Amino acid sequence: MTTSSPPPVRPRPDSARPRKRSRVRTVVPLAVAAWAVLEIWLMTVVAGATNGFVVLLSILAGFVLGAAAVKRAGRSAWRNLAASVQQPGAEQGPEPAPAGGGRTGLHMLGGILLIIPGFLSDAVGLLLIFPPTRKVVGALADRGAARALRHRPEPEPGSLGDLYQQAREAEEQARIHRPDGKVIPGEVVDRDHH
Repeated sequence: MTTSSPPPVRPRPDSARPRKRSRVRTVVPLAVAAWAVLEIWLMTVVAGATNGFVVLLSILAGFVLGAAAVKRAGRSAWRNLAASVQQPGAEQGPEPAPAGGGRTGLHMLGGILLIIPGFLSDAVGLLLIFPPTRKVVGALADRGAARALRHRPEPEPGSLGDLYQQAREAEEQARIHRPDGKVIPGEVVDRDHH
């Protein structure tokens, strides 16, 4: 039997150093685990105060209510899509106000949270289904997204973000505005440049 010594360890150059793990990749799994533990604890507390049958009925009721909310939000989204893709020659009347104050995505998220077993997720889901609180949550989310976009650094030249930004600017420049206020998407072709 022969033994050999392990190869010498060479120091890595700076470019090969392992990158630090982002805060989001660290915090999100911990938050999900804490949320699951809290949900289980709440279920055991409610089961101890009442009985297991009440917990089972509340989970089933949350599932049924959540499925109905997701179905309603999906139908509303489909109607909105169908209305926005009407035939070009068709006359469009005034756009109807969305049922429940809009925010179909938040309505659907509320339904999904109701489907997930647990009392905390049900409470948040009910807040998102109820139109006045959904409107408040949506306004807060809009403000947070606007703040995040304001503080976003410029994309690096040649990156995917830079390409996306250039495409958006080109699309905005290519739109033709008609006198009646309608916007016609178009494309400018420069035939002099080959």
